[in-house]
Amino acid sequence: MVVDLNADLGEEVTDDAALLALVTSANVACGYHAGSPAIMRAVCEEAARLGVSVGAQVSYADRPGFGRVAREVAYDVLREQVTDQVGTLAALAAEAGVAVRYVKPHGALYHRVATDPEQARAVLDGSGSLPVLGLPGAVVLELAAAGRRRVWHEGFPDRGYLPDGGLVPRDRPGALLTDTDEIARRAVDLARRVDSVCLHGDTPGAVAHARAVRRALLDAGFRLTGL
Repeated sequence: MVVDLNADLGEEVTDDAALLALVTSANVACGYHAGSPAIMRAVCEEAARLGVSVGAQVSYADRPGFGRVAREVAYDVLREQVTDQVGTLAALAAEAGVAVRYVKPHGALYHRVATDPEQARAVLDGSGSLPVLGLPGAVVLELAAAGRRRVWHEGFPDRGYLPDGGLVPRDRPGALLTDTDEIARRAVDLARRVDSVCLHGDTPGAVAHARAVRRALLDAGFRLTGL
């Protein structure tokens, strides 16, 4: 019973240090939806000190919309944007003594590559041979696996799910769960079916949720290990 606990960090909206003390993998914002070189460097340095795995959280170029606005981006443009984001984080991570171990799309891009082969290929081609973290059943994971890249499936205990396995859009009721006990219970259930449990660092009470989820997973007999 092994599972990873990941969170989105470096987004300038949460307590990165507190979350890094609880998670085993950090999805680091690469500057396109949030973050900066200084923030990336600080997160990577603390991740290195704590033994937390670092992943590139790539996004559309959309700081005003926090990467959550759907965009039409040509394959070659998106590929280069992903390459730029991964490269920037990789250089800063190397200075901190860690390597970027995986890629995870953020926000609107995360949802788009679940169903869009062209944008999924752009993310894959722009991120080299990095393993990919994403939603079970996502096209980007299917393409990555077909190309013999490692894939990891994740679940969201603080998000509502649709019948088809997708996430409830944030503008609909039930999209975001806030009850800490319920989130912790859902995390244990998800951990039996996925490789990684994700908590959103930008939600109110994120640190309390992460603390409760970590404790619930350990109490259930899971060993927490980074990707």
